[in-house]
Amino acid sequence: MVAALAIRLRRPLSWVEDRQENLAASFHGHEQRYQVRAAFDAGGRILGLDADVLCDVGAYSAYPFTCAVEPLMAATELPGAYKVPAYRARAGEYAVELPLDPMHGTVGVAPASFEARSSLVPDAHGGNMDTPEMRVGTTCYLGVNVEGALFSIGDGHCRQGEGETCGVAVEAAMDTVIAIDLVKGRATPWPRLENDSHVMSAGSARPLEDAFRIAHVDMVTWLSEEYGFETLDAYQFLTQVSESPVANVCDPNYTFVTKVAKRYLPRGDAYGGMHGRLNDVAGAYRGR
Repeated sequence: MVAALAIRLRRPLSWVEDRQENLAASFHGHEQRYQVRAAFDAGGRILGLDADVLCDVGAYSAYPFTCAVEPLMAATELPGAYKVPAYRARAGEYAVELPLDPMHGTVGVAPASFEARSSLVPDAHGGNMDTPEMRVGTTCYLGVNVEGALFSIGDGHCRQGEGETCGVAVEAAMDTVIAIDLVKGRATPWPRLENDSHVMSAGSARPLEDAFRIAHVDMVTWLSEEYGFETLDAYQFLTQVSESPVANVCDPNYTFVTKVAKRYLPRGDAYGGMHGRLNDVAGAYRGR
């Protein structure tokens, strides 16, 4: 509305909104307050935006299974040539800019055995893994359990720290373009990821050590299948080179990721070079 008005009046406009309201009753919350400050040029293009969001939801009672207490938080950021504080302390003057690092918390297919599963629960089919590795340039391999796979994606984050400690990231709506292909005759028991520098496996379970174990066992299996390691050699190799970031410790299942840098691996392309082919597709799309 403000952008349309700027165009109609043919002059720059600024807009400030300050609201306070109760959260939905299901959150058992106390209040939600936010301030939005925006500026538009005469053509309706956004010049700057600064939004402070403050949510007081008690002890994060909507998700009793979380491992941490929801803090009061402030989050902003839209891409642009302007600078916007990404974090501002509620008690004090400290603010710091944090770069955008967009990712999707939820990527998955339908689970096996005709199971109906909330997308909030990560497991062997993917789901709400909340790994920051699920960003632009990453290929995700998922096993197909039902006809048509029923792929889904969501839970957009402007950025998220490893673990998603308080249960939320810098949440955002996203327009996402993805390329999907099918690798026939290849079992993928747990979600596997690949980017230009690493191959990764994601395990989801409770307790947390089970998620860690799943990710590492699957990586040992993958190294044996794809790169010619004998199983115990792969196990010893992984012990020496693995990186193991925590993806989430706030969902019904926790998620661990194990990563292996490609520079340490024997020559070879995972899944028949699918990552490279999808990179070519992405490059062609961006060059349109």
